[in-house]
Amino acid sequence: MAAENEHNPELLSLDTGGTMTDTFVVDQSGEYTVGKAQTTPEDESEGVIDSFGDALSYWDTSLEQSADTLRGTVYSGTAMLNRLLEREGKGDIGVITNKGFEDTHRFGRGIQSWADLSYAGRLHGREHEHPEPIVPRENVRGVGGRTMFTGQELAPLYEGDVRDAVEELLEQDVRVICVSLLFAYQDPTQEQRIREIAQEVIAEHGADVDVWLSSEQNPVRGELPRLNSLILEAYAVEPSRQQLYNIEEALDERGNESPFRVLTSAGGTVAPEHDWLIDTMISGPIGGIFGGEYLADALGIDNLVCSDVGGTSFDVGLITEGHYPTRWDQSLAQFMVNIPMVAMDTIGSGTGSYVRVDSASNRIEVGPDSAGYQVGVANTDAGLETPTVTDCTAVLGYINPDYFLGGDIEIDVDRAREYIEDQVANPLGQDPAETARGVLDIVERDMTNELRGMILGLGYSPENYHLVSYGGGGPLHAAGYSKPLDFRDVLIPQWAAAFSAFGCATADYSYRYDQSLDMVIQPDFSNADDVAAALTGALESLQERTVESFERDGIDIAETEFRPGVRMQYAGMLDDLEIDIPLELWDGGLSGEDIEAIVDIYEEEFAQVFQRAAQSPEQGYMITMGVGTGVAPSPKPSIPEEPLQGETPPEAAAKGEREIYYDGDWHDASIWEMDRIQPGNVIEGPSVIEAPATTILVPPGFEAPLDEHRIYHLTQE
Repeated sequence: MAAENEHNPELLSLDTGGTMTDTFVVDQSGEYTVGKAQTTPEDESEGVIDSFGDALSYWDTSLEQSADTLRGTVYSGTAMLNRLLEREGKGDIGVITNKGFEDTHRFGRGIQSWADLSYAGRLHGREHEHPEPIVPRENVRGVGGRTMFTGQELAPLYEGDVRDAVEELLEQDVRVICVSLLFAYQDPTQEQRIREIAQEVIAEHGADVDVWLSSEQNPVRGELPRLNSLILEAYAVEPSRQQLYNIEEALDERGNESPFRVLTSAGGTVAPEHDWLIDTMISGPIGGIFGGEYLADALGIDNLVCSDVGGTSFDVGLITEGHYPTRWDQSLAQFMVNIPMVAMDTIGSGTGSYVRVDSASNRIEVGPDSAGYQVGVANTDAGLETPTVTDCTAVLGYINPDYFLGGDIEIDVDRAREYIEDQVANPLGQDPAETARGVLDIVERDMTNELRGMILGLGYSPENYHLVSYGGGGPLHAAGYSKPLDFRDVLIPQWAAAFSAFGCATADYSYRYDQSLDMVIQPDFSNADDVAAALTGALESLQERTVESFERDGIDIAETEFRPGVRMQYAGMLDDLEIDIPLELWDGGLSGEDIEAIVDIYEEEFAQVFQRAAQSPEQGYMITMGVGTGVAPSPKPSIPEEPLQGETPPEAAAKGEREIYYDGDWHDASIWEMDRIQPGNVIEGPSVIEAPATTILVPPGFEAPLDEHRIYHLTQE
């Protein structure tokens, strides 16, 4: 065990991306250290252990010495999403639905044909193709019976159909049967009876097949996304649990006995044994949004743009008036799902994106495919034959070839230049350095357009926002993609490389459950008492589910807190908004007066998201969903605060000079060691600030003062 008064790690946050695995470690005083290692897709636990060890090395300790002081570990990653994207699963899933709706999954919706495509693909309609169904048509069976949208039974369940369907699916050698019936979220009785019959038939055959119900996994409106959510759980999530167990086991073997949790797309964390984990599929990119909210709250920033440049993508989210929006109409690999997710946009521009010349147009194309953890052709051990964005930055002198990932990966600049010259520059008749800079201009322009489109598309302006840049590649490209936009400030935390992992550390230990409701509130509130009684019953049911989850994890219920909420809208509107119900209203249940107070909260939220002129109270209101979140206490990191020094950096921070190519010319840039720069120091461009896990480019005409929180402010002089 670590000696007293030393850094004793209490919280370990993990972000296993497609390229690198980042760790953010918090000690007993709220201080932190950051680690980085290459992701190991076959067994993520190897990359996690390497990255954790790298972080602890800065505290002169090791995993074996410090693992037993941990109070919690939070994981975020993309293993489940990658399994779906790469179609690594098998077609061994069966589906039982209503007769006549057997093709729901196969037909999908029109939006699925372009939802996750590049901007060019969506604009020109050249790639509009529906995703290949996960469940083959021969594995789908329809049964008689129907429940109405009110929850009333319109036609009884045809139990003979059920037995036949299960028999046929067992002959197809399915490992799980997904049951999703129309309006089962209103009344799950028929789904529950199907499971009873299916279990009888499975037992008769001596088979080992699970039966899952949509009314238990995700009892919310939307037949297609509810079915897709259940299918994705079976296809990508359940087989990926082993990755989580591998990490947990690897930490246990080194003396760690603390709880292991997984970040969800709604902002909480759950145990890997949780019944349903589909809302953890895209936890990796979303961690940065939670970190951004935590940072904005600590610094008193109301509006913040979160921008993450990783090896495979550029992810963007907005925090407005201190809060981020939650979406339900999201897609995962072109499949519509209805699970709560932080609103975030993504484009396929990352540091590992491949660079090619299109033979038809004779123009440079970047991505969307990526080298991922293999970095680029400059990494001779990877054996790649196509240059990447990272190869371009190496040729331009932006990264230190002997210091990439602290020197763990050797970068061969000559090899990168050779491939860029041969495959990109020569076909265009250009100089290799000019071509490499042109590639970065394309990448950063796409990032700028994504930022501009997201902000202006919501009716806001960049002038109203601060920007935080993070990820391994964010600080390197921040000047390029922020320059055309007039942000109030551009922030680069010193821990930018592990900012998503930092965001995991800020997440609560929580379980969230949702239930679709159809509760109409009259404009004059004449039925407010009836609505209050019905809503109280629904929320109490959700509260019971959170209690059951915490009890399973061995958490003392007395230390937990229940946070109720609803999604509601004006009657007749298409879009609803999620609002929290103040705890003082929930104490002891809800009354008619409480319903009026909830409506007032909704009116204020509506005015912020839309416009007051669009308010329509005369139409009445509808509560579309009940939201119940149980929260348990968990350790949190603290934002650094150190005394300011002079503007001139200490000599110990200087590492000499290196030529960099920028704006059509070569410049002698000052090179600085990030850890040795002191708060109050001002780094003037052209400069490069180096750290093992990331690099900040300060171009000519820019400067980057470091504040007391160890956050750089990138500004044009």
